[in-house]
Amino acid sequence: MTGYFATCARGLEPVLARELTSLGAATVEPGRGGVSFHGDSALLYRAGLWLRTAVRVLRPLLEADVFSSDELYDAVRTVKWEQYLTPDHTLAVDCNVRDSAITHSQYAARRVKDAICDQFRERLGIRPSVDPEQPMVGFNLHIHKNHAILSLDSSWSSLHKRGYRPIQTIAPLNEALAAGLLMQAGWEPNTPLVDPMCGSATFCIEGAWMALNRAPGLTRKWFGFQGWPEFDRQLWNAIRDEARAAVLKELPVPIVGSDVHPGAIELAQLNARNAGVANLLQLERKDLGQARPPAGAQPGVVICNPPYGERIGEEKEWVPLYTKLGRVIGEHWAGWRLFVFTSNDMLARKVKLPVKQRMPFFNGKIECQLWEYATS
Repeated sequence: MTGYFATCARGLEPVLARELTSLGAATVEPGRGGVSFHGDSALLYRAGLWLRTAVRVLRPLLEADVFSSDELYDAVRTVKWEQYLTPDHTLAVDCNVRDSAITHSQYAARRVKDAICDQFRERLGIRPSVDPEQPMVGFNLHIHKNHAILSLDSSWSSLHKRGYRPIQTIAPLNEALAAGLLMQAGWEPNTPLVDPMCGSATFCIEGAWMALNRAPGLTRKWFGFQGWPEFDRQLWNAIRDEARAAVLKELPVPIVGSDVHPGAIELAQLNARNAGVANLLQLERKDLGQARPPAGAQPGVVICNPPYGERIGEEKEWVPLYTKLGRVIGEHWAGWRLFVFTSNDMLARKVKLPVKQRMPFFNGKIECQLWEYATS
């Protein structure tokens, strides 16, 4: 059993822990910004394929207190790197540094690369080459308050990149965060889901994939672990084929998205086509005031991520939108559960429905909350 650490947006740690437990991970322990766990190669492959809320799955190799780049270099040299790669492999180091004597992340990454390559050159006379885009073996270096953790990165590019949203809109809702908010809201895939301000339809698409039992990593072309020397291609192919066979063809209930902006609906439909669910979702241009429950549907969840104004004074222009949301839901959506994800408490209160709970999350560096309101 190998130890791993799956990273996620702050606030999603309990959700990610539940995901890992359901996959069969051992010693699952939520921490700050991620969850530690143990598992074998099959568990690692399933984690990359199935985790909806994780950003990366890391395999820590080295921990050390370092106060200079030379100390970092010396610490990295203590590891016998022939266990993890050969001179024929390409490598790259991704680094983030915070509140430490070492302040330059790119220089720190270069010192790690130099330490690994120098060891190979001294022992074997040849060294691995660097491929910053898609290395065969990728490393993640995290330095916080002079404490360094160097890990193998089993994901390399972020797991939130599902492949269906190539166009990045302004302040988009991260796919992993959207999935996590649905889970934390307690939405069950056998109940309807509606986003009346759907934008690029991230909530709807993530909900559809959950309802279809579709692994979010199925269309991904590369995981970092595929370049590792011990990569078991036969095992990986079997796990991926098993996931493909588990995908359902029809949604059990309606998943609906609407937006007043025609450009948003065009983008939502494009993303839905890329995600393979355009024929299953109901996406239409509609003003918030005309939003109504799907005909004949049982009550489910209404969830949205309205604009909240990031500049001083800008928030005032969104007051009528939040007020309208509360009025429309209160008048026409009795029995449904309403969730609003926003960083602005003042605007959230303009919904003017009884507040049931508030759950803290981070959207990037922005502190936000998921508000749940009573509708009847």
